[in-house]
Amino acid sequence: MCLICERIDMITSGTNPYFVKELETGYVVIGDYQHFKGYTIFLCKEHVTELHHLPKDFRDKHLSEMADVSQAVSTAFSAEKMNIESLGNGDSHLHWHLFPRKFGDLGNYGHDGKGPVWWLPFEEMYSDEKRTSGRELEQMKQQLLVELEN
Repeated sequence: MCLICERIDMITSGTNPYFVKELETGYVVIGDYQHFKGYTIFLCKEHVTELHHLPKDFRDKHLSEMADVSQAVSTAFSAEKMNIESLGNGDSHLHWHLFPRKFGDLGNYGHDGKGPVWWLPFEEMYSDEKRTSGRELEQMKQQLLVELEN
């Protein structure tokens, strides 16, 4: 079973602490690591590797919902710019990374404070200090849920 399917199984069994909301075509979760405050992932309910593998009606709905999630993340976490990516090189189950960006959030790794999130060293982006849990996680989930329900 793939990692994304395992995460979805945790959602459906009520054991995924990062779960925010179920939509028609996917699940919204707060990212485990929060260098970019509000980092969210939208997991497709269908186990496909590529967007073009989805039936057209489902794909169109999924893209519409992904855009709605992006808007909610942007508002909830006061983004100056949103970065949205579907890579799948590590976990090939279709999912979206939604990064709310703010000027200078790359520190010394950006060019004039600008650049893709992946310029940040892996060890820094996924360091233990960036893992969210407890009260902070619950607050972030609530902030996002409020916007998703608007």
